[in-house]
Amino acid sequence: MISRRNCFKLAALATTFVIVSSQFALAADRIHYIVSLANPEKHLIQVTIDVPPGQSERELQLPVWNALYQVRDFSQNMNWIRANASGKQLPLIQLNKSRWRVTGAENGAQVQYEMFSDNPGSYGSQLNSQHAFINLAEILCYIEGARGNPTDVKFRNLAAGWKIATPLAQQGSGFSGINYDQLVDSPVEISGFSERDFNADCGKYRVIIDSDEAEAILDKIVPPIQRIVSTEASWMQDCPFQSYMFIYHFAESAGGGGMEHSYSTAITLPKRDLDADFARFISITAHEFFHLWNVKRIRPQSLEPIDYAKENYTSALWFSEGVDSTVSEYVLLRAGLLDEPHYLNHLGQEITELERRPAHLTQSAEQASVDAWLEKYPYYNLPIRSISYYNKGELIGVLLDLKMRETTDDRSSLEDLFRWMNDHFAKQGKFFPDSEGVRQAAETLSHRDLRDFFQKYVSGVDELPWDSLLSRVGLRVSATEVTYADPGFEAAQAFDQPPTVVQVDPQSEADRAGLKAGDIVLQMNGRQAGRDFEKNIANLGAGTRLQLSVSRAGIQYELQWTLGASKQKVFRVEDLAHITAEQKSRRAAWLFGKGDEKQTSPQ
Repeated sequence: MISRRNCFKLAALATTFVIVSSQFALAADRIHYIVSLANPEKHLIQVTIDVPPGQSERELQLPVWNALYQVRDFSQNMNWIRANASGKQLPLIQLNKSRWRVTGAENGAQVQYEMFSDNPGSYGSQLNSQHAFINLAEILCYIEGARGNPTDVKFRNLAAGWKIATPLAQQGSGFSGINYDQLVDSPVEISGFSERDFNADCGKYRVIIDSDEAEAILDKIVPPIQRIVSTEASWMQDCPFQSYMFIYHFAESAGGGGMEHSYSTAITLPKRDLDADFARFISITAHEFFHLWNVKRIRPQSLEPIDYAKENYTSALWFSEGVDSTVSEYVLLRAGLLDEPHYLNHLGQEITELERRPAHLTQSAEQASVDAWLEKYPYYNLPIRSISYYNKGELIGVLLDLKMRETTDDRSSLEDLFRWMNDHFAKQGKFFPDSEGVRQAAETLSHRDLRDFFQKYVSGVDELPWDSLLSRVGLRVSATEVTYADPGFEAAQAFDQPPTVVQVDPQSEADRAGLKAGDIVLQMNGRQAGRDFEKNIANLGAGTRLQLSVSRAGIQYELQWTLGASKQKVFRVEDLAHITAEQKSRRAAWLFGKGDEKQTSPQ
């Protein structure tokens, strides 16, 4: 998934299909689900589960989290639940907020319940008059002991003209999954969507669009998607599927994000980004598609087996999410969708983001990974409290790549690392032992001890050694002090939610205007506040009038004041004063592939 804290979120990682047989029942009875969409106006979904014959007492669990590393307790949306057998109501006892026990089910039973579903975006489930988009783990209970059983799901009472898109295999009038985990790792779009398919490396690709002007959008987005998938398949030299699905939602909202799945991805973006920020579209597409390997197959041991009833903690998100971004930016370079100057500018922005967060001196990349579950709390997102494992992980990925290249004279790189991990873990049905597994793989390829690198920069908080590694490719990092607009407050934005004011500077103009901690920022200067909120304020400049619409305890307030000024350091990645031919060659190998000196190399 992709997301940047203070921007939008991308999310938690869905599970793979590997089931630990000792933990789950070996029974092969198929579990049947029926999902009724008869009430889109009220956003109500009714679910029926056919419980197969077996034990008299069966327990059912509705996941408490999915798609995001957040406990969201989906049972809060359950209106009612009941069980029956042969028309007779069965005793049903609630064991906790998300778990129930049905008694008298030895000859089988039906469990029925109703879910309210109106959470838009790639991480939610929503039914309305326009469409249904469903992350199935958010509406489907599983039967304890039967997560490994084959499953199928049928959708009933669709609106006229609606059709179904899902990576699940079609079986009769429904869709089947190997087990519950595969079923709920397969998003479903049901609407009058538009579709464009193409064949490329690995197999068939389906591009699903739920948006106005869909055909024009498809004309624009399909060519870069084709280049991305071909470049990434070439990077990995692997094709672990025959069909892959992209599901896109383009809305008027300011939020957005992407969620990876084993055979698909769901991506939501503001429609205006197709014109104003198309680079964002190609970046998130490349990031989510590379998750096909990194995390969905090259997967940390700490995420297995997935526990739908409580948090799954891992220290490896810096790699599974952050280094995924390292690769996706490389892929855009090699696909011709990004040039060197823009990439180096992006790298400077990432360094600036990390350096502006004082917490980079107190929280490591591994700690940020474990703390992912705290991201829903506004204070946690403040620069003094935390860093982003996306941000620092991406930077560590660049440095690890440069380090491996340095120690092997470009004979080994991050590309080789992913292929090695794919061969030795994913293809053998194994999970890698978190950061230690990454280190061991890198050492195997580099023939060097990298323990010091990982202790300092992955599990430690040492400043990243930019110049010592970048000089080999003719680059350095410089810092410039720049005057920015000072709004007088700190706001944090988790995932695709509006920014929340966390603290207001005492005696500032914002304080005098009446802004309060806890205010939710709805609009800035008449425009919806979104993932570019902080950037837009900075671009206004000191002395500019700022107008905010905020919500406080359900009441909307209009506030305005004049922005102050503050000085901040901006970091840039730039050429050394004198670049040798050897440095040019190394840079081309780093950015564009081994021995591939492109025209965009330094002149």
